[in-house]
Amino acid sequence: MSSRIFAVLQSVICAMLLLVVLCASTPSHAIPAFARKYGMPCSACHEAWPKLNNFGQTFKDNGYQLMNDRDAPIWQNPAYWPITFRITPNWHRESTNKVGVDTAAGPNAVEQSIASHGFDFSGLDFHTGGTLYKNISFYVLPSSNQYGAFHFETVMARLDNLLGSSWLNLKLGKFELDNIISEKRILTISNNGGFYRLYHFAPVGDSNAFGAIGDNQLGLEVMGHSKNDRDRYSVAVLSSNDGQPGLPAGNSYSTFLTASHAFEAGKLGVQRVGAYAFLGEAPTYFLTSNGATIPGSGLGSKSFNREGIFGLFYVKALDFSVFFQHGSDDAHFGTNTPANQPLPTGARAPSWNGAFVETHYTANPQLIFIERSEFVRVATQALPGTPSNLGNIDAHTVGVRWYPIMSSRAGFAWHNEFSWVRQRGVAPVSGTDLSSNSVMTGFDFDF
Repeated sequence: MSSRIFAVLQSVICAMLLLVVLCASTPSHAIPAFARKYGMPCSACHEAWPKLNNFGQTFKDNGYQLMNDRDAPIWQNPAYWPITFRITPNWHRESTNKVGVDTAAGPNAVEQSIASHGFDFSGLDFHTGGTLYKNISFYVLPSSNQYGAFHFETVMARLDNLLGSSWLNLKLGKFELDNIISEKRILTISNNGGFYRLYHFAPVGDSNAFGAIGDNQLGLEVMGHSKNDRDRYSVAVLSSNDGQPGLPAGNSYSTFLTASHAFEAGKLGVQRVGAYAFLGEAPTYFLTSNGATIPGSGLGSKSFNREGIFGLFYVKALDFSVFFQHGSDDAHFGTNTPANQPLPTGARAPSWNGAFVETHYTANPQLIFIERSEFVRVATQALPGTPSNLGNIDAHTVGVRWYPIMSSRAGFAWHNEFSWVRQRGVAPVSGTDLSSNSVMTGFDFDF
């Protein structure tokens, strides 16, 4: 990394140390929407908002129910409205080391480092969820970008404890895949660090936009768990359209399966290990009318797969989220070739392996430090002769969140983060390595 990046990193570390001095340890409370309903402290469900603890995961798996008489809306004050909004005003700096720019003398492009910084704000999320009646729950999340353009991130209803069993629950709609390491509850939020790259990775030149396990998907899910939530499973059948409404991709389907087991490890507490598989097919081309794509006419479906293992491990104030993935796409995706056309000579299915380790140090219920290192390595390139390391990713993120207040009415966090990522061989002109970084400080709040 350049001396400039080291200087920025040094400033961030100093800010973190200053936070430690400034932060006092006082009681912390709950996320608003459900805290208002049950009058519970935040620490009952969250290690650090929005990250769930074991009790919070069980509450979510039970369909946002405590399994008592207070679950049904009829027992609530008529003025109660289960809604939370979240937005993050911030200052951030974005830097990329190689951007293709036009020269003043003509159209030939050259590469130049570009950096920008200033005050900004995030998009706006409206969370509303809970129970419609005993064992009938819902969640709806209208979400906008920074410019106020809204879409529905989540729209789902659940039938819980069918046949009187926690092992049988049914969910229908658009929802997050059952990722125990949830990208939707990630503690890092900068442009470079606010998502898991493995959840969205595709090799350079790959046209498969349907295999992102980090995106909310449209489908039907059957899930179940033991009473104490130590053992759990889910099976989801999904439309292969990356969560887009209106059946844009036609008639292809995918399946996401996962299972996990939690166990006591003495004084270390509850540890969890599990595995998952995302298997499906998706169209490689569409019919057209006067040159325009006809929605829903997807043809030439080809297969893709993502599978891996994960673990959540606790050592006193430290916890580790560990994730490994192997992925592969059909050669038609890998070479961006429609299935009604011949593959390039020597074409083969691209494959890759990746892993990340995310570490949290919870100094107290109001102060948490975050570090994540993520690596993706392409194992097989789609075309022979392609550099073996093309598209490989190294990414690192550090951050700290301080929660001065988190009551049953509102939550507030001072968020600070630095994230750096390098991808091999993808600079737009020279084809050398491309790196970028984000520095961010802001107020992350909900009500």
